Amino acid sequence: MLPRRIRARRFPLLVAFALGSLLVGLTPWLGVASPGQPGGRGPTPPPAFGQQTAKSSPHHGVAPANAMEPTAPVLDRTGWTATASDEETVGENGRAANVLDGDTATMWHSRWSGTPAPLPHSITVDMHRTAVVSALVYKPRAAGANGRVGEYRISVSADGTNWGSPVATGTLADDGSAKTLGFAPQGARFVRLTAVTEAGNRGPWTSAAELDLLGDPGTPAATVDLPRTGWTATASDEETVGENGRAANALDGDPATMWHSRWSGTPAPLPHSITVDMHRMAAVSALVYQPRRDGVNGRAGAYTIATSADGTTFGTPVATGTWRDDDTVKTATFTRPAKARYVRLTVTREAGDRGPWTSAAEIRLSGPATPGTHGSWSRITGFPLVPVATAVLPGDKLLAWSAYAVDRFGGSNGYTQTAILDLKTGRVTQRRIDGTRHDMFCPGIAMLADGRVLVTGGSNAQKASIYDPATDAWSATTDMNIARGYQSMTLLSTGEAFVLGGSWSGATGDKAGEVWSPATRTWRKLPGVPAAPALTADPAGAYRADNHMWLYATSAGRVLQLGPSRQMNWITTSGNGSIVPAGTRADSQDAMTGNAVAYDIGKLLTLGGSPAYEKSPATRRAYTVSIDGDQVRSARTGDMGNARAFGNSVVMPDGKVAVFGGQSYPVPFSDATSVLTPELWDPATGRFTPLATMAIPRNYHSVANLLPDGRIFSGGGGLCGDCATNHADGAVFTPPYLLNADGSPKPRPVITGGVPPRAAAGSSLTVGTEGPVASFVLMRAAAATHSTDNDQRRVPLTATATGTGTYTVSIPADKGVVLPGTYMLFALDARGVPSTARFVTVS
Repeated sequence: MLPRRIRARRFPLLVAFALGSLLVGLTPWLGVASPGQPGGRGPTPPPAFGQQTAKSSPHHGVAPANAMEPTAPVLDRTGWTATASDEETVGENGRAANVLDGDTATMWHSRWSGTPAPLPHSITVDMHRTAVVSALVYKPRAAGANGRVGEYRISVSADGTNWGSPVATGTLADDGSAKTLGFAPQGARFVRLTAVTEAGNRGPWTSAAELDLLGDPGTPAATVDLPRTGWTATASDEETVGENGRAANALDGDPATMWHSRWSGTPAPLPHSITVDMHRMAAVSALVYQPRRDGVNGRAGAYTIATSADGTTFGTPVATGTWRDDDTVKTATFTRPAKARYVRLTVTREAGDRGPWTSAAEIRLSGPATPGTHGSWSRITGFPLVPVATAVLPGDKLLAWSAYAVDRFGGSNGYTQTAILDLKTGRVTQRRIDGTRHDMFCPGIAMLADGRVLVTGGSNAQKASIYDPATDAWSATTDMNIARGYQSMTLLSTGEAFVLGGSWSGATGDKAGEVWSPATRTWRKLPGVPAAPALTADPAGAYRADNHMWLYATSAGRVLQLGPSRQMNWITTSGNGSIVPAGTRADSQDAMTGNAVAYDIGKLLTLGGSPAYEKSPATRRAYTVSIDGDQVRSARTGDMGNARAFGNSVVMPDGKVAVFGGQSYPVPFSDATSVLTPELWDPATGRFTPLATMAIPRNYHSVANLLPDGRIFSGGGGLCGDCATNHADGAVFTPPYLLNADGSPKPRPVITGGVPPRAAAGSSLTVGTEGPVASFVLMRAAAATHSTDNDQRRVPLTATATGTGTYTVSIPADKGVVLPGTYMLFALDARGVPSTARFVTVS
């Protein structure tokens, strides 16, 4: 039977990139002392508070099937060995080799008999071969709590001698669940886990029952697509009689055509190979394989990839593996970047064992990103929870929280797992918040005029809580009049906080607007501001249609609701309030789970989204929305290179906007169709350009925030319990404006003084700098959750030089321009390079 005639149902093209599970514990962190010998099987500590069963939720998420299957394969441990900095051999068998014996009842334990060996402790796995590695799976000891890893470092090496900087650091929850500690995929022979602290501070011990390593997830980090201009392709064989299956089709940009091995007459036997000639030398670090769209025959299964400078001599394979039998795009990460002209893909097995065939719709190659053009990524930082919501705080801190549990949500449990990342040290600390009786999953967030963070609704749908960064304390405020979840908020020019929508939780009915007063700490209903005019046409109804609204506050307590519904609306908040149409967003459809960013005064950019909350194709489109008095004008700007929903966008001090993550076909808790290439929008050209790829997908429940040093945090995703798509981590992106071509940091302006803790709207500051600067800008400290961040705001300032290194910087008097709140003041030089910011609260 001819392979072309064997057809499967035609699927939409799904670009699937997924990293293996980043699971954290089922219980929140709580240090519990364990009596008896540290290595012995002493009494098991009592359950932590978070181990109680969550109350049921009518909207508890169900992870799709592909979320339960990690894409990164568990590497075969045959022939591996393990050594440790120290091990217990007197009081028990705590040898390092136990982490590879497949028995969770045995363990490696640091030396505790006699004088215990002090922290840190490390254990090193030698695979005795080089492989692409993307994560370490740590399984704590089965009996007892002593020695659970708290703070950790992961390093990799090709030779066991040269280790370089850690590829991941972080903090783990103090529980017995397996943890997957992800990092950027790379080739290595040795992987080392170093425990810096014991999770419960019970003593100077470290233990591990088992260690596994995950292989290539198909998410090469810090790469960019290589341009295919002038490339040619040849194959070991190709079909030219029964169809046009020539090798050249793999480079034509049309996924409807393909290369196919010869099948007419006597089919050519496996293996089959296709060789790309770039006609120039280039550094190559990954190959992207797109299966045929119109059938299943010939999908590549087992493969090897080799490179050559001359097309004759091909070296040791730079990648080997087996791809799944599905229609998703596959990526093979090389064990090392290769300088080559020729790249050869050899397929040794058809993915479904359907016959001796091989096919490919498209083949692309990726190379290392150029930092000065594409930016660069830091190492992965592990969190003891999935950071579903984040807020930037003074003092170089990032506040994060998940739900009642560190890795899942559900019910109305009355407490929340939180964490704080110290941006200076990289340390992450965890705390459970009980006193507010508020499970703050799926909330609305507003940064208040005095710098505090107001969090409303979610799982405990009527509650409202406030975090004060000055005291590091949470407190409850008055409950809302309307119970909500997935609502949106913004601070108003009056200093009050406005909330609208939120049918994910609480009783059914219109989730009309209301306003919180900082003076009375009470909520005032706005019967004149129903949510109905702002709904999308989501097929799930209001439950999904009034979620995550894009709100932009202007003067006199007014708000422009500019999405995600295509219909925009003006809202007033005095008295009973009102809502009136403000036109449509040009030719945009509804764009749920897209977002909007204020990149200049009265100017916003909207990006991506989908007509429905889930399971409808996302868009590549972006629009500008400009406000001039009561007039709102919208126009289509350049399209993104990738369609995306569930992405996150961040405006930078130079006015450009970076967008991270998302899916081309949004499905909550799935990492299928992940977009791993961030993009940068330039308001001067209206165009998007690609940035260095991310190592880990960032989709539903992910976040991004501008940091005080001008870099960007991107993290989170998942929160689906026993799934493979929990991403309890994050990484910091350094934009190109901070880097030279070789990755070294550019010289930066420095603010030396003149920035008080507080300033009034309409006032002027006398700011000192090291040398001349070109401009100053205020960037509002912001909070993100569920792809929405209505706190972001960029306010360019008028500045006049009054002497060498001295400037008079004027803050606008209009509180609709400079909303009350905490801002980061940046100085920029003539090249657009920003300083590290100074915090100032404008109130």
